[in-house]
Amino acid sequence: MTDYKVEIPEEHYDLLNFRQDDLPGVAVINSALKSFEPKIVFSWHLSIMIHLEDLIENGMPSQKEVAIIDKYGDVLDRDVKGPNKAKPNALFLARITWNKTRELIWRVYDPEIAHKYLQQIISDDSSPRQFDYRIDPDDNWKLAEWHLTDWP
Repeated sequence: MTDYKVEIPEEHYDLLNFRQDDLPGVAVINSALKSFEPKIVFSWHLSIMIHLEDLIENGMPSQKEVAIIDKYGDVLDRDVKGPNKAKPNALFLARITWNKTRELIWRVYDPEIAHKYLQQIISDDSSPRQFDYRIDPDDNWKLAEWHLTDWP
């Protein structure tokens, strides 16, 4: 097994407004991951898709909904990363709000830890909103390319 020296970068957020399928979207991207190495250490791509309920025009969340999902997103971020800030199990990549959804994305070291945590939420029925998730192997960070593109 190869040993890697990993320095966890301080998160730096870029805000991106976009349109897709003629609907507005807002992405918050952790641009500190653009130059992060060694990427292979966090070789799993975790995407949690939260289904929004209280909406305004164009499938965007109301202020009330934003308050609920922002707070829940903070809980998910804390727990997916784990208790050790110096050696987290995940790195936050992006938060995307578009078309009645909020997607939260991390790059993950040990997918089983994240999977068990999310399965427990589902089993306990403790999420304030319905969600789906995927954890995909992605050694080359291909699934993160859109997020880490240099936007104009």
